[in-house]
Amino acid sequence: MDEIKDRVAAVVVTYNRAEMLRQCLMSLQKQTMPCDILVVDNASTDDTQALVQRAAQHDASIFYRNTGENLGGAGGFNFGMRWAVEVGYAFVWVMDDDCFPEPVALEKLLDADRLLQGEYGWLSSVALWTDGRECRMNRPKIKKNFYDRIELLRDGILLAEQATFVSLFLKAETIHAVGLPVKEFFIWGDDIEYTRRITIREKMPCYVVGQSRVIHAMKNNSGSNLAVDSVERLGRYKLAFRNEAYIYRREGAKGIAYYIAKRGRDFLWVLTRAKDHRLKRLGVLLCGVGKGLAFYPKQERI
Repeated sequence: MDEIKDRVAAVVVTYNRAEMLRQCLMSLQKQTMPCDILVVDNASTDDTQALVQRAAQHDASIFYRNTGENLGGAGGFNFGMRWAVEVGYAFVWVMDDDCFPEPVALEKLLDADRLLQGEYGWLSSVALWTDGRECRMNRPKIKKNFYDRIELLRDGILLAEQATFVSLFLKAETIHAVGLPVKEFFIWGDDIEYTRRITIREKMPCYVVGQSRVIHAMKNNSGSNLAVDSVERLGRYKLAFRNEAYIYRREGAKGIAYYIAKRGRDFLWVLTRAKDHRLKRLGVLLCGVGKGLAFYPKQERI
């Protein structure tokens, strides 16, 4: 057990959600295969630091670092994954503070690692919402040719193309090889870029592990949709559309065509489905696309 504990680091990025973080830490402490817990605090102004420090007094596997400023989810994962790899962990398991893994979640990821003999880029858990149904925000993209490894279905494992940072498991050597998430994304799309970087650009096989499950305790399970989302969240879509422009531009003509099709769909949805602030929503869409044309962030390596 100590050997496993020394090898796996759970990286949890948090910001002003102390109660969520407390539940996340409790879920990690209940894992059947224990791990060290690295808490990355994006300069929270609530009692997050005090909560983690109290927990660490009773559990030597919990560690805390404050980024000094709000780096967003993307910057937080960049910070935390660098921390874990530089310390020397062999495996890095990343998640948000509102992610509550089932007790065997890590055990099943490690089982998949052994079954695959380490031949993978990343492994993703299945994210469920609080009612036990699929969490729409975290739906992985399954590869069309998943039948190339059809024998893995008996173990609940599927070839996948992209996933989110709500329970993503990687080897440290993979992070060394492909670099870190793009911190300039700030929020939204950093996990899609990173997982697709590994599957599409680096051509590593990656998998969803069906027996590894987590609860993603989002406020609602409606996913993301510019046409119907609340007006106070619209600013995030500028970043989403900017970041996706970078993601799909790097995948050539096919990626660019896909991006244009998605934005055309968003435009039509705003016209036909938006019940308020239609012009503002269209402005957000156009602004995000425009910013994406000149967005060339750096990819850091360790």
